[in-house]
Amino acid sequence: MERVTYGARGEGTRPASSSSRSSYSREHYGRSRPGPGRARPAEDRYEPGGRRTTAEPLRASWQPAAEERGAGAEPPSRVRRITRTYGWRAYAVPVLVVLTALVVFDTARSGEQPAQGSPSPGPNSPVASASQDPLVSENPAEPADLDIPTAKLPEGGGYTKAGRGTWHVVPGHGEKVGDGQRLYTYTVEVEDGIDPASYAGDDSFAKAVEGVLSDPRSWTSTGDIALQRVDASDPPPDFRVSLTTPDTTRRPDICGNSIPYDASCYRSDVQGESRVVINLARWVRGALAFGGDLVGYRQYAINHEVGHALGLGHKPCAKDGALAPVMMQQTFGVANDYVAKLNDTPGGDQGSVPADGKVCKPSSWPNPQAK
Repeated sequence: MERVTYGARGEGTRPASSSSRSSYSREHYGRSRPGPGRARPAEDRYEPGGRRTTAEPLRASWQPAAEERGAGAEPPSRVRRITRTYGWRAYAVPVLVVLTALVVFDTARSGEQPAQGSPSPGPNSPVASASQDPLVSENPAEPADLDIPTAKLPEGGGYTKAGRGTWHVVPGHGEKVGDGQRLYTYTVEVEDGIDPASYAGDDSFAKAVEGVLSDPRSWTSTGDIALQRVDASDPPPDFRVSLTTPDTTRRPDICGNSIPYDASCYRSDVQGESRVVINLARWVRGALAFGGDLVGYRQYAINHEVGHALGLGHKPCAKDGALAPVMMQQTFGVANDYVAKLNDTPGGDQGSVPADGKVCKPSSWPNPQAK
């Protein structure tokens, strides 16, 4: 667009060529040009070729001159006009809109319910919502001064008291057991540095664990869950069943050292690693409540601690003389009065077991009637 400035009205008038005059006359269908000293009509001042006075506003063409676009050039498209007007912002705004939509979609999905295949447990289901906070079973949070005769470790064979504090996975991959939609996978592990003579070696321990968890009397018979042993080469398991020395078991980051009795436990840390810790001392010697039934105690220990991995808590003896529930702390006894002492300590599972005098019989299985 050109800006042409003239002087005061009537001064410095640019003479129009004859062609301009004839063009003007033709466009106005014979309309006469105003003579000297006469004002041009307002509507004529803005006609092409018209003269502008200083009192008149600047005028700009709504269509670029032909020489600027090139003869016969097409007008710029809407997209090109937008990019000429807004520059790089014309590209940035759509990109930001798409990114914002993706973030909103991802945030919405993070709050959705669990995917199908992980059903919510019913009130009688062996599967409960396991806490993601650190969880140590059996041991209260603070040291306790206890005298529970049935909680003492029986006499028996020798065992390694302290290992290296690391574990290795026993090789082996089992079949899926159970029809439940919620599948829990597990590895079988042994702490490094244990003398294998005390537990008959890695394969013997792994066979015992897999045999217990594959038994219909264990956790899969309810139809809520399925269990499967996996290997180190598989994706990380839901929990690890780890044979562990007493000294490592008592570490604050494993089971703790708040009671004076050897115990197994289940631990879930803030990184999401779940470990069923089977105390080597108990694996070798058992518990007084089970008498000389070492096999029965080992079955109980595996089922009890895996029950914690499934999200279940402790239970008391419900009926005097009945079989003890597998989630009762039978390692310390089958009498509610004894177990209540353990749970009523500071930081213990207070109130879970009443001191009501009831005494049960030892039991190894969560579903002893299943076949």
